[in-house]
Amino acid sequence: MVNLRKVLVLGGTRFFGKRLVHKLIKNGDDVTIATRGQKEDDFGDLVNRIKVDRFDRGSMFEAFNEQTWDVIYDQICFAPDDAQDACEVFKDKVKKYVLTSTLSVYQFDEKEKKEEKDYDPFHYEIQMGRRETFDYGEGKRLAEAVFFQRAPFPVVAPRPPIVFGVDDYTERLQYHIRKILSGENIGLNHLEAKVSFVDSEDLAQFLFWIGFEEVNGPINASSPDQIALEEMIRLMEEKTGKRALIKAVSGEEESSPMNFPVSYYQDVSMAEAAGYQFRPLAEWFEPLVEQLTKQEQ
Repeated sequence: MVNLRKVLVLGGTRFFGKRLVHKLIKNGDDVTIATRGQKEDDFGDLVNRIKVDRFDRGSMFEAFNEQTWDVIYDQICFAPDDAQDACEVFKDKVKKYVLTSTLSVYQFDEKEKKEEKDYDPFHYEIQMGRRETFDYGEGKRLAEAVFFQRAPFPVVAPRPPIVFGVDDYTERLQYHIRKILSGENIGLNHLEAKVSFVDSEDLAQFLFWIGFEEVNGPINASSPDQIALEEMIRLMEEKTGKRALIKAVSGEEESSPMNFPVSYYQDVSMAEAAGYQFRPLAEWFEPLVEQLTKQEQ
């Protein structure tokens, strides 16, 4: 057991956020989860619970007007207004803030391997608004910008790519497996594009770990290796025993959720230099595809 801390998790009832909460509990931390209270969890009496509307400023001030925290993990910040609320609500109330950001803060361009410096939130022009005002990537860019330019407390922003695991509620891998099994077209235009992913358990461990580290600012959080989309499809063909039907798409046609226009992956040397080693795709991706395929057959 490491040092007992008082930890708040905004969100944390599903996927890697849920895994993070279990790690905090196992560590002996005093954990509070803050949600709208609309989804049950399996933490029992091992956590405290606060009901709050994360996207309502008044609700945030009312819910967090007294307590202080050693670490806050924010899994549900999607826009600059969300970030601004947190900066004001948690002023003088937190020692470290962990904002879960995303690979999507980076632009699709000729540079395949994204370094943290490729998006600079410290000098990005801030526009305000809620989630519905921006697309996902821009909302996260602006949320980072607000935190790094205005937060009165230390902030670290892990930037994961697509996260996969057996508990992935988005079912993006299952989407492709199901299409192959049913003989339906998969909308992919650039099979040569290389991408990287991160395992949900690995990401949860990284978030847990970074809460103890003297690391601030943006930091990439991904498996260190890449896979071409055509390799991913071949692997699924091997596991299903069926041939994938790939179709280039345009306009309103249904597209794969991984139909990236260019190669798009991360440099994780900053995380490695800080002392964390992510699991390579070669270690976990094929077993996951095999497991999910068996579940679909």
